[in-house]
Amino acid sequence: MTLEIQDVTKRVGAEIHIHETSLRFLPGHFNVLLGETNAGKTTLMKLMAGLDQPTSGNVLIDGVDVTKQSTQDRQISFVHQFFVNYPHFSVYENIASPLRLARISPSEIDRRVREAADLMKLTPMLERRPQELSGGQQQRTALARAIVKDSKVVFLDEPLANLDYKLREELRSELPQLFADRGAVVIYATSEPAEALMLGGCTATLHEGRVSQFGETSDVYRNPVNLTTAQVFSDPPLNTATVIKAGGRCTLNAEVSWELSGPQSQLADGEYMIGVRPHHVLPTSISVGVAIAGSVQVTELSGSESVAHFRVGEGSWVSQSEGIHPYQVGESHTFFMDVSKCFFFAADGRLVA
Repeated sequence: MTLEIQDVTKRVGAEIHIHETSLRFLPGHFNVLLGETNAGKTTLMKLMAGLDQPTSGNVLIDGVDVTKQSTQDRQISFVHQFFVNYPHFSVYENIASPLRLARISPSEIDRRVREAADLMKLTPMLERRPQELSGGQQQRTALARAIVKDSKVVFLDEPLANLDYKLREELRSELPQLFADRGAVVIYATSEPAEALMLGGCTATLHEGRVSQFGETSDVYRNPVNLTTAQVFSDPPLNTATVIKAGGRCTLNAEVSWELSGPQSQLADGEYMIGVRPHHVLPTSISVGVAIAGSVQVTELSGSESVAHFRVGEGSWVSQSEGIHPYQVGESHTFFMDVSKCFFFAADGRLVA
């Protein structure tokens, strides 16, 4: 089973919602679309699902061009961020509804519904109506309806976004297992980098209707090909600054400098943009760290970590560290950047080291 899009675009009037995109998705793992709100995730999903038609390009399922086929003919399931269930149907009938439309035999419907309900821990609730369920149970019902169809492709459009933290964590860990052996291509949209990492599989990073990189999730995270990918795949936001490389040293804001090593030392002299993730900017000294002092602007403290936003030159940086640190807003604090974890980007945004 494969899902492939070839040179797909979407224009609405003079606006380009999806720039020319070609991707090939395989079964056996999650395929994640990662990007901020309005990056193009839902639009791209709708084009692949047949809920919208591309301006140009083709959609292929198992090598067959389905660009002009209806959603029903594509044998797909689509679970939205806002769970959709039939309010006057029981949980059983909600799950069974696509099978009844397909005129599956009653005995086969019953077998599939009960199997899906068991997977989603809904068996005790099969006779209830949606309004008698919690939000998590309603989303489980929508997911069960997607599972029961044995669809070729399953689209999950931020399906956990409106659930409470505990339910999100529980379902997030269960979903890959639920779809692992079903032979379907699974496309999962999220705006959260941490969620993409937890789900694993492969990830496509999107920004303003463009796919900046696609590959194994851990590889895209560790080895972004450009600044856009690194920024999309960082939460809290990626710290960036302009630096000057001269000889074997790098200088930031004419105040902070350090000795370069490895591939970075081989770069041509000149101006670069560096990027460093917040968890590589720490409030305590480290062996490969360079000290950066800045005025603390905002702090976010939890039981397990501390986040501080602080001023660096004309920009704002973020430090994310384990434990509780007594930052004081308005005071200067010294942070330590792990220089071994810096990305170097050229003027056009390409990763160069």
